[in-house]
Amino acid sequence: MAALESPHSPPFDDPILVFGLAVVIFLVAPLVLKRYRLPGIVGIILAGAAIGPNGLALLERDETIQLLGEVGLIYLLFVAALEIDLNRFVEYSERSVVFGVLSFVIPQIVGTVVGVIVLEFTLPAASLFAAIFASHTLLAYPVVTQFGLAKNEAMTVTVGGTILTDTLALLVLAVVIAAVGGTLDAAFWLGLAIGLSAFFVGVWVLVPRIGRWFFRIHSEESYFEFLFVLSVLFVCAALAELVGVEHIVGAFLAGLALNRLVPETGPLMNRIQFVGNALFIPFFLLSVGMLVDVRVLLEGLETIGLALSLILMVVVTKYAAAWATGRLYGYGREEVLGIFGLSVGQAAAALAIVQIGFDAGVPGFGQHMINAVVLMILVVSLFSPAVVDRAGSALVRARDREPYDPTAAPQRVLVPISRGSTYRESLLDLALSIRDDRSEEPIHTVSVVRPSGYSRTQADVAEAEAMLEGVESYASGAEISIETHTRVDHNVASGIVRSVLDNRITTLVIGWDGARSRTQATFGHVIDQVLDRTTQLALVGRIRTPLNTTDRILLVVPPGIVDNDGIDEALHTVKLVSRRTVAPVRGLVVDDATRPIERRFDGIDPEAPGTFGRIGGWDELLQQLREERRPTDLVVCLSSRRSDVGWHPQLQRLPSRISSVTDGNFVVVYPATDVQDDDRQFFRFD
Repeated sequence: MAALESPHSPPFDDPILVFGLAVVIFLVAPLVLKRYRLPGIVGIILAGAAIGPNGLALLERDETIQLLGEVGLIYLLFVAALEIDLNRFVEYSERSVVFGVLSFVIPQIVGTVVGVIVLEFTLPAASLFAAIFASHTLLAYPVVTQFGLAKNEAMTVTVGGTILTDTLALLVLAVVIAAVGGTLDAAFWLGLAIGLSAFFVGVWVLVPRIGRWFFRIHSEESYFEFLFVLSVLFVCAALAELVGVEHIVGAFLAGLALNRLVPETGPLMNRIQFVGNALFIPFFLLSVGMLVDVRVLLEGLETIGLALSLILMVVVTKYAAAWATGRLYGYGREEVLGIFGLSVGQAAAALAIVQIGFDAGVPGFGQHMINAVVLMILVVSLFSPAVVDRAGSALVRARDREPYDPTAAPQRVLVPISRGSTYRESLLDLALSIRDDRSEEPIHTVSVVRPSGYSRTQADVAEAEAMLEGVESYASGAEISIETHTRVDHNVASGIVRSVLDNRITTLVIGWDGARSRTQATFGHVIDQVLDRTTQLALVGRIRTPLNTTDRILLVVPPGIVDNDGIDEALHTVKLVSRRTVAPVRGLVVDDATRPIERRFDGIDPEAPGTFGRIGGWDELLQQLREERRPTDLVVCLSSRRSDVGWHPQLQRLPSRISSVTDGNFVVVYPATDVQDDDRQFFRFD
């Protein structure tokens, strides 16, 4: 490639200095650009252009930089797939396919026509020319994550469509190169079809099974989980290249396969995002910037003409695809602008196509074409993040204006934890899974110590504080603040209730070991007292395996519960767990019509897949649970406090009866009582 090699040895050739300079750029460049209200990733790209072999030649774009850049690219696609709301992705997969086809077909047709008629290329060369900008790279995706828009429907559709677009563009590359080399025969097509089919099916079937097995045997948060995720990523990326597609396709598919197993609010996701945003993805942006050579502007009209043609066509055709998608599915102006900004980015795929075409001797793919593509990458690398930044700002402002009752009490979650608790991290995961996205409140934890003499009590308090510090450390991995409380009280239930009142708690998450006690009414003396003396939403859970291994939620709906004042908040909570575990809900409605609960379920935010069926009595319910429950099921039972709407004497014995037929995760949800209509913050506003 022209001017990519410097005739002089760069001053920064020591590995430590190279890495140190890169890290300083990752820190300083975004901060400087932020002062001028420009996306931070633009700063890294510009810095790469300035210090690279085509600028000040401080760094060489050697094999190490290229390697880290490739790692950053596949990591970017992997994180994008992990952050997708998989329920929405599946629900709107048809839209992703439509956008992906439009985003490929429109540029491919326009580019091929221009290549044949205007540039006088052969049909294969013109097809390859069009494939350069028919593909796109999610250069601006870090801007989407910064705005918290990864789950926006339009952004999800764009990310999903990107994989189809790039796959089709790279298939054009494979076909053209095979045609130029004279190997475009039946064996080529058969091998490609078999390889792709085996790869997609293999990853989609095997990775989730292996992942569930691994997370069950390594339930504690550790670096082993992070290394497992990285292993899946790079193995899938390598296998993708073996079957004839780019590694970014394998990376994205690996992210989709692991999506259900990596909770968005957990420490593991935080580690994945942290490493990517701090290291891998910036190296990709730096590598792209080092490709840029502004001196190509001085190389003559042929290079400038090609570059202008590429820039014009990529902008016009990608906007046409975004506009058409928006018109088809009713997206607003800002969402169309966001789709366009994401899909107009060009980098790795475009460069790979032109470089391979050059090496294969495709007619028309000379040095001028390479330089024109590099210039196009420079322009869209600055343009794409700026467009997404503008669209993202508008979408965030619109989201913040959504109906929300500012007088309603903020969600405050309390998790009582005993010193003998074995599954306190799993219980905290349950609390994290129901935490409101818009809540800035910490999660509260409390441990109640019974007094037993001054010295012994002090020692017990110190032990409880040390235990809560461990819980706080666990939650810090997910960047969720924890406020710990330790109380001394002869009655443990009284200590918990006082903590509820003192901290204006709205939601209780209580652990239950499933064992019966002599004084048990429903769960045991302490839990029963807490439920009797509180009116807040309460979840009593037996969580023994990691929630991220859940692949289905069995929701037990007792008769009459739909008329309980707090049922909407309870269903909202269940749907939060469903969304964050990406597990569909299967409702088992006991002795009642299914339509009323279906209407309530469908009308509550967030979106989550759910089906409901009628069960003819409690015995039939237990029999059905016994027959069809799976180790990866989460059984959730809606219940009522005594004297509340929906109470039934069978509910008193139901938790112990259900726990006898399933040894997996089990949660009983008690709706809040005395709920006021204007306090509800969980209805969907369309």
